[in-house]
Amino acid sequence: MEFTLDATSKNARACTIKTAHSTIKTPVFMPVGTLGSIKALDMEDVLDILGAEIILANTYHTYLRPGDKTIAKMGKLHGFSTYPKSFLTDSGGFQAFSLSDISKPKENGIEFRSHIDGSKHFFTPKKVIDIQHNLGSDIMMILDDLVALPATRDRIKLSIERTTAWAEESIEYFRAKQKEGIGVEQNIFAIIQGGTDKEMRTKSATELCALDYDGFAIGGLSVGELNNEMYDTVEHTTQYMPEDKPRYLMGVGTPEDLIENIERGVDMFDCVMPTRNARNGTLFTSFGKLNIKGAKFKEDPAPIDAECECPTCKRYSRSYMNHLFRSREITYFRLATLHNLYYYLNLMKQARAAILEDKYDEFKKEFYAKRTS
Repeated sequence: MEFTLDATSKNARACTIKTAHSTIKTPVFMPVGTLGSIKALDMEDVLDILGAEIILANTYHTYLRPGDKTIAKMGKLHGFSTYPKSFLTDSGGFQAFSLSDISKPKENGIEFRSHIDGSKHFFTPKKVIDIQHNLGSDIMMILDDLVALPATRDRIKLSIERTTAWAEESIEYFRAKQKEGIGVEQNIFAIIQGGTDKEMRTKSATELCALDYDGFAIGGLSVGELNNEMYDTVEHTTQYMPEDKPRYLMGVGTPEDLIENIERGVDMFDCVMPTRNARNGTLFTSFGKLNIKGAKFKEDPAPIDAECECPTCKRYSRSYMNHLFRSREITYFRLATLHNLYYYLNLMKQARAAILEDKYDEFKKEFYAKRTS
């Protein structure tokens, strides 16, 4: 991986990340393709319309179905999906959190039952790396111990102790495999934990950032805490993260969350929000959220967002989208998903342009002014 810090505007950063498969300009939002596919889109949509240079797939889900060994035989994620750009793969730590009724963290890994057939599985730091070697992702995330908030200080302390121990085991194993010629073109990120406890975040960040990782993520947020608590935690944590490596905030979030956390020094984001909300009728616009199922849009000839250049906005009316949603037409899901992701990715391009001109403050003010007008 090659990393370049191109410009700053106070703490906001514009960077370039080069992997074996693409050049990624930050700030960047990574569309979520959990099973190697972004729901309702094909790879021509992703490449030709969205122009996405990196998408996220999930280790836990692809391991269960179709299986990481099957994906390896079919040309790894790039060959299997035909997406030629970069993949980032999450480790499965979040699934242990979100599927806590069928999973249990232990000292040396996470035990879980498949949500598909109930079969038992056990993820260790090494096994997660082996799976991601089979997937062939450009950036792999290590196994971490994520806890819901609020949590007791003892549970947060245990979380960062486990996460650090697993990170030390992971990086040693990953670098040893690279010396054997395995995963040479792959990169690996560690995940900082600590809840909203600043002392715990400092400890986790200090310990992990001393290790030989290619980048670092902030995990364990957007899991029940207030927005201002998230922002304060990110602002506190980024000061302990290297300036010369990517900074990734996992699982966040709304357009407002992205704007706030770019200001606090974050480079990379992912979230299911734009795709999941699209399917449920919520569309993101320059002027805030729009619930397309509303009766007031039945005869509205305007586009979803007059400032958006996506194919959906350039061709179709709110009236037509309202009709498609209410009729549960399959076409709706593609058009709505395209719009939401186009909006998110374009927002990141606008943020980058503002940082390059050292005008991020002005950009942020304009962003919020449209939402209150």
